[in-house]
Amino acid sequence: MPMDDFKNTLQEKKENVKNLGYLDIDLDPTLDLFKAIENLKKEKNAVVLAHYYQEPDIQDVADYIGDSLGLAQQAEKTGADMIVFAGVHFMAETAKILNPNKKVVLPDLKAGCSLSESCPPPVFKKFKEKNPAHKVISYINCSAGIKALSDVICTSSNAKYIVESFPKEQPLIFAPDKNLGAYINKQTGRDMLLWNGACMVHEIFSLEKITKLKIKHPRAKLIAHPECEDAVLRIADFIGSTTGLLNFTKKDPTAEYIVATETGILHQMMKASPEKVFIPAPPNNSCACNDCPHMKLNSLEKLYLCMEYETPEITMEESLRLAAKKPIVKMLEISKKAGL
Repeated sequence: MPMDDFKNTLQEKKENVKNLGYLDIDLDPTLDLFKAIENLKKEKNAVVLAHYYQEPDIQDVADYIGDSLGLAQQAEKTGADMIVFAGVHFMAETAKILNPNKKVVLPDLKAGCSLSESCPPPVFKKFKEKNPAHKVISYINCSAGIKALSDVICTSSNAKYIVESFPKEQPLIFAPDKNLGAYINKQTGRDMLLWNGACMVHEIFSLEKITKLKIKHPRAKLIAHPECEDAVLRIADFIGSTTGLLNFTKKDPTAEYIVATETGILHQMMKASPEKVFIPAPPNNSCACNDCPHMKLNSLEKLYLCMEYETPEITMEESLRLAAKKPIVKMLEISKKAGL
């Protein structure tokens, strides 16, 4: 294809990214994507940050793999010129909030989050106004608009510390995850007002199927993310953030685990403990495991294309960025003091 035609076609495809969510370009099937991505990192001074729920190939090319807290901490301190965020939209937004002068790209703009979408900023703003005495703690799985309405952000790794940083007499709103909020209420003895939101992945684990698995595997421990419903958490042997679950399986002597969170983490668990058995907890549908459809929109091909052509790019108004940054910075400061 002549260069002018290629440029015109590329421009058309870039303009279509907003509709499609990603750059749709056919790749040479002989291209070594792993090598090509490593070359682009050096050429563009780019860093690839990936969540544990990404597909194994993406995890294997990432410079850092982590949960929401770890990814936010890495985004804050990176010296890269371009941040390639292999995760979902709110995560890339957080990286942009902390790095206004860096280019932040996401393989697929439509990699959203059911939990984030369950809390629209205009509706939440009215909810907040009805409870003016309450301070707002928002789980990081929310939009920049919700972050801007919050006093401090938290993750599943630091939620208990964040809540306990407020005086006991201070009334609190916790948004958007009702399951994590209810779990932290139990952990801290608080009575936070909970927004009625939930993660589609963690809310559909089947208690009946998990119970049958525990009978089939009597020596297996059930480990669960606190975004799961209370019925699952009540029978769990260990509850923790994604990183907390991974670290538990590294240190615990048990040989088998039933894992109640998104299946992407099993890749790191198996790499860290190849001698152990990891069984994904089943949802209440016909699937054997529970994948996040948003996380899985990203692929190695899309990752390469977004690095090569630097699109889709995350942008936002400066006033929104500054308002959303304050509660994130507060979270990072509290986490640092807590040694997290």
